[in-house]
Amino acid sequence: MLGNLSDRFYKWAKGWLIFVLFILDGFFAGFLLPLIQGMMQGGQGGIQPLDLMLFATPEKIFAMIERYGEYGRPFYRNVELTVDIVYPIVYLFFFGLFISWLFQRGFASNSPIRKYNIAPLGAWFFDLLENIVIVVLLSIFPTQPAILAWILVLLTTVKWFFAGASILLILTGLVMAAKNKFKVQG
Repeated sequence: MLGNLSDRFYKWAKGWLIFVLFILDGFFAGFLLPLIQGMMQGGQGGIQPLDLMLFATPEKIFAMIERYGEYGRPFYRNVELTVDIVYPIVYLFFFGLFISWLFQRGFASNSPIRKYNIAPLGAWFFDLLENIVIVVLLSIFPTQPAILAWILVLLTTVKWFFAGASILLILTGLVMAAKNKFKVQG
């Protein structure tokens, strides 16, 4: 199954599609998500989304949920159920297709590294699981189950691991594609 998805990413890796996904990713990451975070803060500093809190403790997580207030908790829950469902799909395809496009130019078709073009799938999957836990935590507040908070910490950490791996793969692909381009021209 993962091999089929990897192959599909290579088939779909078209420059124009990657560009459209880049614009969409930029819209989410550069405009929409910062706007939402500003709305969550409502003039108060120090309020941040739970999915950006790396290595937090349950105490910090529940303190942040409390700080969201009566308006912020349902607002954040609605964001998790809408925007934060769409954005992971956008970055999954942007990163996956961009890595594929670069790897097509940087590595031989039989290179084992080419199968890692699906690394963004891990970020997407754990992001969606993370969103479910956040929605549950926001919905059941003021109940504070520590086990769910620890699960959130684990999911957030694994999501960012896959996101970081995807960035490293993009950088690797850029270096190898550039090296091959200069080798062909030289």
